[in-house]
Amino acid sequence: MHMTISKERPQDIEAISRLTEAAFRNEEYSSHTEHFIVNALRRTGQLSISLVAAEHDEILGHVAISPVSISSGVTGWYGLGPISVRPDRQGKGIGSALMWAALQQLRQQGAAGCVVLGDPAYYGRFGFKAHPGLELPDVPPEYFQALSFTGELPVGVVKYAAAVDARE
Repeated sequence: MHMTISKERPQDIEAISRLTEAAFRNEEYSSHTEHFIVNALRRTGQLSISLVAAEHDEILGHVAISPVSISSGVTGWYGLGPISVRPDRQGKGIGSALMWAALQQLRQQGAAGCVVLGDPAYYGRFGFKAHPGLELPDVPPEYFQALSFTGELPVGVVKYAAAVDARE
């Protein structure tokens, strides 16, 4: 497999939407609105990083990063997700490659850190951990994790961009 990871291009947008919808279609803990979220983030200018994994111009995966706010006023933090891999290609390292590329790009842009809502066993492999004092309301704390690029972890309530609530 010769896979490349690159920034999304305008001609990728429809394929990203189809891929994201398919990736989450059968996920039990999904809102099944992830493709709407990516489109809303893009539409509102909140899609800070949007990377695609492709093989022979066929998109196999996508990761979205958007800014978050923290009640303490600390800045430079981002939220990762959704991250999507074509269902028939899951478990082959595509999601991991997208994760590493997105985290590297955040570091290069001078981000302070990144948060993610998801499986601790998966995201822990990338250095994400749950931290007391940093919370996302109405979410079990072990599923809300952070990774600091500066060594300092903020305390406060995290709020994602309003586009994350998109339902269509």
